[in-house]
Amino acid sequence: MEIPQLPSGLVPSRASAYMRYWWTRIMDRIGLREWDEGAVLLVLGALIGVAVGLGVVAFYKLIDLAYLVFHRIPEGRLPQVAAAIYHPMLTAAGIWLAWAIVRVSKLPDGQNVPDMQRAVAKEGGRIPARPVAIRTVAAAVTLGSGGSAGSEGPVATLGGGLGSAIGRIFRLSSRHRRVLVGCGAAAGISSAFGAPFAGAFFALEEVLGTFAVSAFSPVVIASVAGSFVIRPFLGSAPVVAVPAAPEFEWWAVVFLFPLLGIACGALSAAYTRVFFSTSDMMGRLPGPAWLRPVLGGAVVGALALVAVGALTGDGHLRIPMQVFGGEAWWFLLLIAAVKIVMTSLTLGSGGSGGVFTPTLFIGAAFGGGVGMLLHDLLPLLDIRPESFGLVGMAGLVAGATRAPLTAIFMVFEITDDYELILPLMIVSVLAFYTSRRMSPYGLYDGWLIRRGEHIAQGADRALMERVHVSEAMTRNPVTVAPDATMTQIFTASERARSMVLPVVDQEGKLAGLISHTELRDAMLDRGSLANVLMAMDLAGPAISVSPDDTLRTALRTMNARAMDVMPVVSAKGVGAGRLVGMLSRADLLDAYERALVEEV
Repeated sequence: MEIPQLPSGLVPSRASAYMRYWWTRIMDRIGLREWDEGAVLLVLGALIGVAVGLGVVAFYKLIDLAYLVFHRIPEGRLPQVAAAIYHPMLTAAGIWLAWAIVRVSKLPDGQNVPDMQRAVAKEGGRIPARPVAIRTVAAAVTLGSGGSAGSEGPVATLGGGLGSAIGRIFRLSSRHRRVLVGCGAAAGISSAFGAPFAGAFFALEEVLGTFAVSAFSPVVIASVAGSFVIRPFLGSAPVVAVPAAPEFEWWAVVFLFPLLGIACGALSAAYTRVFFSTSDMMGRLPGPAWLRPVLGGAVVGALALVAVGALTGDGHLRIPMQVFGGEAWWFLLLIAAVKIVMTSLTLGSGGSGGVFTPTLFIGAAFGGGVGMLLHDLLPLLDIRPESFGLVGMAGLVAGATRAPLTAIFMVFEITDDYELILPLMIVSVLAFYTSRRMSPYGLYDGWLIRRGEHIAQGADRALMERVHVSEAMTRNPVTVAPDATMTQIFTASERARSMVLPVVDQEGKLAGLISHTELRDAMLDRGSLANVLMAMDLAGPAISVSPDDTLRTALRTMNARAMDVMPVVSAKGVGAGRLVGMLSRADLLDAYERALVEEV
């Protein structure tokens, strides 16, 4: 057996060379056989579900270790009064350490789920393993030290990273690799919350943006596998202890829950604005960068201390029973507002983690507060505040993350109560649409938009986001000068591919467009106007795109202006404004089809 030669300068051990040789043979063998791609994805989905479930267990152990280091050991050696005073300092130290882990590793700022969305939409599902591992450790430190963040983002990204790695190992195409990323994300959410349906819909709705059959089956398999693997470690009981939902009167479903849905949508929009405004404010603070996580963590710890246990836990998802309507309405609404501030400070100052879990808490407190308020205002009606708290969780998730299906299935699986289905659907849908009307983006897509990333949901639109105008446009189009005569214009139009003729000045800059309508009218009157009209007399204003724009941006501009052909103008550098090409709908479709073939 001949061992393949390796590049010069590398002298691996003989065992390593044998392993590399046989692994290549195995992968080549797999690639040569006519495997059914659906069966392969199902098997790999189940494998990813098992691996992610075990990874979630390891992540939870890291959180427990961080909680032990930052709270149990220090507080166990201090008097009770001193332990309370030192609580903000311990949280500040933890968020600073999480910030330092990411900073020393030279990773860019990022949120877990949006990073994964960008990788699926624009990078073929390629998620590097190193950043995932580092952010997982940073998130465990943030959560264990008392930061207000969620575990769902880290575990979803951990799962997505494992799915991407398995896709690369088996040399799958980018289309299949993206499905495996969705499998990992689904398994992560399913393992974290014990909710396989919610995990699957989270991956399909938020990560992949498609419910295609080719993606649905392996994602569901991975989600179920992750849920089963986690049960021996966490048990089969719901992750969140919730009260039993009472039966609903028809008038409550028709009149009161729609009001709760609209209120949840309004709060979701406010939550999003506060979240990003806090991040901007922390970024503008004077002084060294390390001071920001310290200040943010100290404020978070102080707020948790003032709340006397209502907002703190051991780093895992914890929603106290009194949040579901067991306190005064004003106190519950205040708790919801404070939780928004704490989450915004934790992640805006340098901590790592997700936003899904805090949003559940905010929704429960807000819904419980609204239920208590209605109970006090309408004492003759049998209003149960706990039902408003349960449904409020779904309302805030639907509005803040723009994932109504995930919100519905998440709360349903947590409560396991069919009576909640109708109120959950009403509140989630109304919160989703109300939030969209009041805020242009949510917590996930807002992070991307603020960084110039316009990720489209759906496989087709995501593909159009990855192809740029420069790959589709026709270069060196036929043009005319501003002072061209009618004879020159007609001669140029005979050589042009379309009836739209760009007018370009001596510097090559676009001066206008002569459309089919102007040419037709000029042709009818050419006898009387041949010696009078010039190109600029016929040219109209030009709406253009740049070579760096995506096909989706170009198509949206074409549709808005009812155009079939658009000029492509350079937008950067010394030659800004110069005509570099023309883009037609046929060009756009050809480029899209070429990219689609390459994806398969």
